[in-house]
Amino acid sequence: MAIHAQSDTHADMKLHAARRALELVEPGMTLGLGSGTTATYWIKLLGEQVRDHGLQIRAIASSKDSELLGRSYGIPFVNFEECRRIDLTVDGADEIAPHLALIKGGGGKLLREKIVASASTCFVIVADESKQVEKLGRFPLPVEVIPMAAPLVSDSLRELGFTPTARLNQDGTRYITDEGNLILDCSGLLLDNPEEIAAKIDSIVGVVEHGLFLGMADLALIAGAERVIERSI
Repeated sequence: MAIHAQSDTHADMKLHAARRALELVEPGMTLGLGSGTTATYWIKLLGEQVRDHGLQIRAIASSKDSELLGRSYGIPFVNFEECRRIDLTVDGADEIAPHLALIKGGGGKLLREKIVASASTCFVIVADESKQVEKLGRFPLPVEVIPMAAPLVSDSLRELGFTPTARLNQDGTRYITDEGNLILDCSGLLLDNPEEIAAKIDSIVGVVEHGLFLGMADLALIAGAERVIERSI
């Protein structure tokens, strides 16, 4: 019973954060739909406003799953050919450190998530309080790589101090991203200087993107047991 109670409380906190984020939406906005469990709550709440109350918005999704969910509520979608700028993106995070430094990509959508975030006027994170950390790195850092280069990238990541492991599906096959790449989950290193590590990973040939989102988030809505706390840079 205790496990179920804890799980229900966890879900309630995510829902509270998602509801607070919904208050930031205004009619006519172009919205970025993030991925993950907390973002999914937000998409459902947003979809109910579109379907049941006629809210006029349009959206760009950071994953195929998020787009499918949004379309099931009647949310209209555009792409970057039609719209170069997003007014507001709401997404989750795996870790949130001081100055809103983030690790994202636990769900495998980090490339598209970073593209959508980079095109956003306002990038908002929704999460529960368990995602707050003093230093990034306890959650393995996802690094998306070209399949051909995976062995070479793994060696370079080890030289940085990481222990990279190829992400697998439940059936033991390699996880493939929406863009056809592999993900290396990199553990074993707390990041005292995430900017320096990000630059080093960026310089590795064969890396497509990594899950360090630095200097990108404008606001984090973090739900605790009693209230939602707003954190900004």
